[in-house]
Amino acid sequence: MENNVYTFQLSINWKLLSLISSIDRFDATWTTIEQREGQTLKQLKSIATVKSVGASTRIEGSKMSNKEVEVLLENIDITKIEDRDSQEVIGYFKTLDLISESYNDIRISENSIKNLHNILMDYNEKDKWHKGNYKQHSNAVEATHPDGTKQIIFQTTESGYPTEDAMRNLIDWYANDNETHPLVKCAIFAYDFVSIHPFQDGNGRLSRLISSLLLLQTGYKWIQYVSFEHEIESRKDEYYRVLQNCQANRPNENVDEWINFFFNSLKNIQLKLSEKLKIQGVETSLTPKEKSVVSFIGNYPGCKSGDIAKKLGIPSPTVKRILPKLIQLNLINKYGVGPGTNYTIK
Repeated sequence: MENNVYTFQLSINWKLLSLISSIDRFDATWTTIEQREGQTLKQLKSIATVKSVGASTRIEGSKMSNKEVEVLLENIDITKIEDRDSQEVIGYFKTLDLISESYNDIRISENSIKNLHNILMDYNEKDKWHKGNYKQHSNAVEATHPDGTKQIIFQTTESGYPTEDAMRNLIDWYANDNETHPLVKCAIFAYDFVSIHPFQDGNGRLSRLISSLLLLQTGYKWIQYVSFEHEIESRKDEYYRVLQNCQANRPNENVDEWINFFFNSLKNIQLKLSEKLKIQGVETSLTPKEKSVVSFIGNYPGCKSGDIAKKLGIPSPTVKRILPKLIQLNLINKYGVGPGTNYTIK
């Protein structure tokens, strides 16, 4: 497979075809699910946004938990953003929000990618000098370990003309290749973008944002209701190992391992989304409020009835009527007594 920058080797086998087919079968039913589960999906999107923002920034070294991310985003208009973790969270959220709202209007071009980078890096004074512009100095793909130490995974395309040419050719390939399956094109674009590492900083975060953008543009709308970034975070060591293994033979490398990682990640989150929808009543007769309560408990295990009422805007007496029914339906578990009573999904 040639993209005018490098020639990739990719084996088209039954396993790969089966994964593509499985992902596409789910996608074919999505319109029906979307029409039927509007309120539930609205809540899932909100939860997925917090998870995506938290996970993608933590992959790059942020220490903020999902709860801390949620609190920050709820107070985004009144919070003074001073620490770098918070600045990165806000930048990622703003970029993700733009993609979610306007993905059909964002053309895959150098200018649009630079604009996304500009938004991503807009909240830190230290990034002002390079935001929205290709790198001026050499950089590398680095893994950040829990103790804060960094490990170089591989070197990237040289700054200057090599980066400019590589990005121009990657975008031209993506625009003009009408034969490769859209999922394969998304995976290859993400891989080559990370390999080029065109900006001084923020490349990993932007590659995951662009992956979501490309998937949305090619019709995989369910991606916004589950966190692709959270799946990658949970397989962070594998993520870096796969990139390193493929890069070892660049150019003309075999990218089978990366493609399979990318597709397996999509399949995993697809299954998680299906399970969430099933639990929330796609196959039961739960009311919209009951579905929202189940969804909330699934995403915030150990929550109390007061938390549910406050976050969902459902009156406390109504929540207290719903919870026993969900226990009876064997959808949730109840732990403790009195003020300490909390709930988890079965």
